[in-house]
Amino acid sequence: MQVVWSAQQLVHHGTRFIRSGQIVSSPETAERATFIRDAVVRRGHELIGPRDLGLAPILAVHDADFVAFLQAARNDWTAFAGAEAAAMPNVHPRGPTARRPSGPVGQLGWYTGDMACEITDGTWPAAYAAAQGAATAAQLVIEGNATVYALCRPPGHHAGGDRAMGFCYLNNAAVAAEELRRHFARVAILDVDVHHGNGTQEIFYERGDVYFASIHGDPDQYYPFYWGYADQCGEGGGKGATLNVPFPVGSGDGPFLEALAAALDGIQAFAPQALVLSLGVDASVHDPHGRHKVSDAGFRRMAEMIARLNLPMAIVQEGGYASAALGETVADILDILG
Repeated sequence: MQVVWSAQQLVHHGTRFIRSGQIVSSPETAERATFIRDAVVRRGHELIGPRDLGLAPILAVHDADFVAFLQAARNDWTAFAGAEAAAMPNVHPRGPTARRPSGPVGQLGWYTGDMACEITDGTWPAAYAAAQGAATAAQLVIEGNATVYALCRPPGHHAGGDRAMGFCYLNNAAVAAEELRRHFARVAILDVDVHHGNGTQEIFYERGDVYFASIHGDPDQYYPFYWGYADQCGEGGGKGATLNVPFPVGSGDGPFLEALAAALDGIQAFAPQALVLSLGVDASVHDPHGRHKVSDAGFRRMAEMIARLNLPMAIVQEGGYASAALGETVADILDILG
């Protein structure tokens, strides 16, 4: 299988976030991407570079002012607070009367959804490269490749149209889906990350041409907390084109695969012509961050079930945090889907 990868994705590093009231190092490290890259190369998958398609695929799903903010945020913040100061907000606005300010502190709060998306010197170059990888994978699928994997880092599925959140800055899966829509009338996104893809849901919530199905830990007790409930099923023209299948926090293979079966039933009923797989593997029993217990065999079974859809597929990497098993888990999945 072709694996779209850019070393530029490694320049985003040194980020922090809040865990139980303390600022700690983010688990979304460059190392997690190199674990995956090295494992898939050992299995014989082919690394290729992304095409530079410019801002057009990004602006197809993201607000232009938000993109401009991401491009300038680090320089603006450094000029304001110094290079050592963490580019993290202290206020997040709520309510219909909130207004976007022009200063760097206010804009950080306006354009971020939490304190897990610190902006560093390498954030924009890495996020841009990841989005180009996702768009490239989609183009390769359009050109006739059955399955292409974009090893995207940083991940993307928490990023909304105008908001960074949860280690995510640009929504790579949404970029891929929108690119596929230029050729296919009906596209589905299947998100198997242990955290709900709230940004992807937001982007397509009122659209009926892109079906979004997500399986994830129950948000009543699990990040991102406010999205991913079973009764969130789309609005307007997108009514019925969103499917959320939460499972109990801490689940292993059984609940995970039952949720997947329900999501696949929904996708088959939608009858898409192409699929984007938001591939998070942080439900793994080996994952240091996800708190769930899906086995290696469970992920292989997941891949076998997805393969039965027999759809052209762009795979986009989401979560999965650094462990000795991370790369092998992803490589097992690619071996089956490829």
